Amino acid sequence: MKQQIENVKKSILSFEAKTEKEVEDFRLRFLVKKGEVNSLFEEFKKLTKEEKRKAGSILNDLKNYANQKFKELNEGVVTKEEESKEGTDFTLPGSIVPQGSRHPLSIVQKKMIEIFERMGFNISLGPEVEDDWHNFSALNFPKNHPARDMQDTFFIEKEISLRTHTSSVQVRVMEENEPPIRTISPGRVYRNEAISARSNSFFHQIEGLYIDEGVSFADLKQTLFLFVQQFFGEKTEVRFRPSYFPFTEPSAEMDIFLGTETEEDYRLTKGTGWLEILGCGMVDVNVLENCGIDSKKYSGFAFGMGVERITMFQYGVKDIRTLFDNDKRFLEQFKPLN
Repeated sequence: MKQQIENVKKSILSFEAKTEKEVEDFRLRFLVKKGEVNSLFEEFKKLTKEEKRKAGSILNDLKNYANQKFKELNEGVVTKEEESKEGTDFTLPGSIVPQGSRHPLSIVQKKMIEIFERMGFNISLGPEVEDDWHNFSALNFPKNHPARDMQDTFFIEKEISLRTHTSSVQVRVMEENEPPIRTISPGRVYRNEAISARSNSFFHQIEGLYIDEGVSFADLKQTLFLFVQQFFGEKTEVRFRPSYFPFTEPSAEMDIFLGTETEEDYRLTKGTGWLEILGCGMVDVNVLENCGIDSKKYSGFAFGMGVERITMFQYGVKDIRTLFDNDKRFLEQFKPLN
């Protein structure tokens, strides 16, 4: 027994370790339950009482020596993390982590929302799957209106469809709130249109609504004029042209003046110098009554604009499909608008 203990002690003494793996090998060889040291304790149980008295203290010393050796090996070993740090110059500048950029639609929409928020408008959101009432009927769309046709709208069921505008959100706001109401409704809308360089089957809108006592067309013009000044610049010229929308009366379209000096301006404005950016008008009395608002006491205006159209103009994008291709080379170009 004494000789066995001496042999194990010599093995422990001569064992060297420079890596974490070699230290682990030492532990597995000597210190685990079936290791060489514990195996000696199993042999110790078979000794006579007199032999146990002589070997007991020597065996305990061996166990303590093995544990001490394991501790020393652990303290002296070079870890993998420390190995990786060898030769590193920490005075060198760190590597630059590439930063992402916002999508051009997000940049434009964010700026538009911020302008209206400064005017006191809050944000209202609603479902993208709508019923006929909120998408059409409450907004004064006649039964034979083309928008109700399957060729123009994505129907899920007979009277359930993907919303064609965010005006449906305005209906919900009017139904659930008492005037005064001042809100904008940004969101994605869907039209059953052929996909081309200038149109897509889905796009983004921002629509606004203001309902209160004594609201006039002059309030509408001033609100939109202020928006144009803050978004396109203080010297931007605007004009209003008569138009038609089922949910507003009177209705108008608002243009900004670009001129025809450059080929791009001529192309965008089709030679007129004017670019349409939004539709607007006074909320039709039928819409107010449909939503439970007293049209004799309250009046209001509404407006709506396409985010893609303004984004394409701002950044000179000629194909709307480019905005949805997720091409990293294209998206990395864009920085927030001033």
